[in-house]
Amino acid sequence: MKVLLINGSPKAKGCTYTALSEVAKELEKENIETEILHVGNNAIRGCSGCGWCRTNPGRCVHNDDTVNIALEKAKDVDAFVFGSPVHYAAASGSITCFLDRFFYAGNCLQYKPGAAVVSCRRGGSTATLDQLNKYFTISNMPIVSSQYWNMVHGSNPEEVTQDLEGMQTMRLLGKNMAWLLKSIEAGKKAGIALPEREPRTMTNFIR
Repeated sequence: MKVLLINGSPKAKGCTYTALSEVAKELEKENIETEILHVGNNAIRGCSGCGWCRTNPGRCVHNDDTVNIALEKAKDVDAFVFGSPVHYAAASGSITCFLDRFFYAGNCLQYKPGAAVVSCRRGGSTATLDQLNKYFTISNMPIVSSQYWNMVHGSNPEEVTQDLEGMQTMRLLGKNMAWLLKSIEAGKKAGIALPEREPRTMTNFIR
């Protein structure tokens, strides 16, 4: 089993990375492979709504950033953790553009557990978590939680490690994700199939 952790901070080894690394350590203790992918600090395009991914599932028409790299990796992983710093009580612009395209083009995300992790100096963390969790709840993805909201506090990685409750929350998040992944695997071995999907019904409110 493998978990892909996405670092949505412009800083490759900053506060968000510190939180994701703590989650990854616990997953690896449970013999679950991990990979942390940094979205980078170059510009990431927003979704242009062109519909190209509808005829080319699992790929985005824009190929000049890390979105297609992540989509390719997503095919072979069992769960995801998306991390973001808090910018103006919201997720970073980079991870927002990334996730808009990743989830719109992604055709292999259904029923794979997901979790969001945020880092902030002081406030705006719960609003950011609400924003990130919405990607899971529209994609048939189980959400993995912890003993508290998945957040850490600090202005730099050293301060984050001093947030003992936050770091503990990250460790328990890793343990909970490992437990859920092993439970899903046990269910598959016992012959429990994925939920039967109905044909999609779309309702427009203006006609």
